[in-house]
Amino acid sequence: MTIQLYGFWRSNAAFRVRVALALKTLPFEEIEVDILSGRQFDAGYAEVNAGHAVPTFVHDGHRIFQSLAIMEYLDDIQPEPRLLPAEAKERAYARSLALVSVADAHPLVVPRVRKHLGKAFGADTAAIESWCGHWAGEGLATYERLLTRRPASPFALGAAPTVADICIAGQIVTAELYKMDLAAFPRVTALGKRCFELPAFAEAHPFQQPGYKNRTA
Repeated sequence: MTIQLYGFWRSNAAFRVRVALALKTLPFEEIEVDILSGRQFDAGYAEVNAGHAVPTFVHDGHRIFQSLAIMEYLDDIQPEPRLLPAEAKERAYARSLALVSVADAHPLVVPRVRKHLGKAFGADTAAIESWCGHWAGEGLATYERLLTRRPASPFALGAAPTVADICIAGQIVTAELYKMDLAAFPRVTALGKRCFELPAFAEAHPFQQPGYKNRTA
């Protein structure tokens, strides 16, 4: 099985896929696409991903994009350990939790949105960071309410992490990037701590990636 992942250290979506691959113990080669410098719009990468985004997952020459679709595909090609529960209601709940970040909160802070805020509305760096902090906080607040109704035990759906935990951890990563105080989200924080105690999560963290380390060296 040959797997390549086009990603970037700061990409939250790439973080999700790195965690999923690590939980599945699937080896892969990561190819960096610097989305902060606009390399996702290079002609060569446009042939790989028409959406000009990362990640792109390549398995035996077959390309898949969108992190949630990639994670579900990983369950199809290697069912254990499961990232989505087998039971229909639990599977739907896991997807719902995942989509709070994937569909609601994260899309509002990606590079193309930040760039458009500056170009179309004249937003400066402080205003853009305030915008991103607001939507990152909205995602965390939603997760806090959901984890209050159904506490993690120890993970969002029980004994093992699923796509839900991966996406909640990703939302915490976004908050860390914007240096947010997580005191208002104790249940989310506690779940995140359990996740990042696992090597699959800890080693996938943006700050552990070579691109970040080279940038700060």
